[in-house]
Amino acid sequence: MHKLIFGVAIACFTILGVAQTFPSKPITLVVPFAPGGNIDVIARSIAPSLSKSTGQSVVVENKPGAGGAIGSAYVARSAPDGHTLLVATTNTISVLPYMLKTPPYKPDGFEPISLAAVSPLVVVVRKDDKRFPDAKSLMNAAKNSPSSVSVGHAGQGTSNHIAILRLEDAVKVNFNVIPYKGSAPALTDLMGGQIDFVVDQITSSKPFIDSGSLRILAVLTRDRDPGLPDAPSLREAIGVDLDASTTAGILAPPGTPQITVKALNAAFKKAIDDSGVRGRLRVVGSSARSSSPQEWTAMLNQESINSQALFQAGKIKAE
Repeated sequence: MHKLIFGVAIACFTILGVAQTFPSKPITLVVPFAPGGNIDVIARSIAPSLSKSTGQSVVVENKPGAGGAIGSAYVARSAPDGHTLLVATTNTISVLPYMLKTPPYKPDGFEPISLAAVSPLVVVVRKDDKRFPDAKSLMNAAKNSPSSVSVGHAGQGTSNHIAILRLEDAVKVNFNVIPYKGSAPALTDLMGGQIDFVVDQITSSKPFIDSGSLRILAVLTRDRDPGLPDAPSLREAIGVDLDASTTAGILAPPGTPQITVKALNAAFKKAIDDSGVRGRLRVVGSSARSSSPQEWTAMLNQESINSQALFQAGKIKAE
């Protein structure tokens, strides 16, 4: 009996020790896209507050490429000690693996920590592009000359990419779809005249909209977004009932101990719920949102089910 009590006590002290020593060094938030994009903005908005809640410095590291697969695979292979984390979308985790012939990670190959933010998707064009005064003129151009209208997105399997596929299906058009290593390079090419429009998160597009370089033709929602009261919803603009947004969250490498997952969830909840973080994200058009690991896991699982259906229907395929 004494041995049992002693064993339980040792176990409790071990768990307590792990909780007390984590984090024991700087935390790295890996963004699997180029700097300046939606996920990068979200990570950099949260990092200072996370540093306060953990007492450790927080570094944001960009590892773009392959639609987010390179950075995500890097985290999947990292030590499961909670110090290297991934900031990604439901699509990065639950869609992209179905689009790669040899996926470097599985949809269930991470430990979900918490949601981080939800960002509306918008259709943006150059401010001075007189060809497209509204969304209807853009869609008509694509209908009249299939594949002649070019659209950029943040990478294969991203929410931007899937939204374009859904838009093509809903409107019965075919665009010339061009993937990039994140939103920032796509927006750069749009402003340079290399492509006609971009489907992007408002978070990364808003600085260019505010500066007068870009303008919104529509928000990919059924109703107007409260943060963009002057931008028509897609239903208003072209009569299409489509609702698309980008949901971002935090994930740890597989095998991360549950005591560490709980500690991370508490730290991120405190950071994301901070009024300063909420304010910073609100300014760029995104909504901060924390969650339990279970809620975030359920959203990822549902996205994986949706992706399997798209794969079986031939809407997405491994390349």
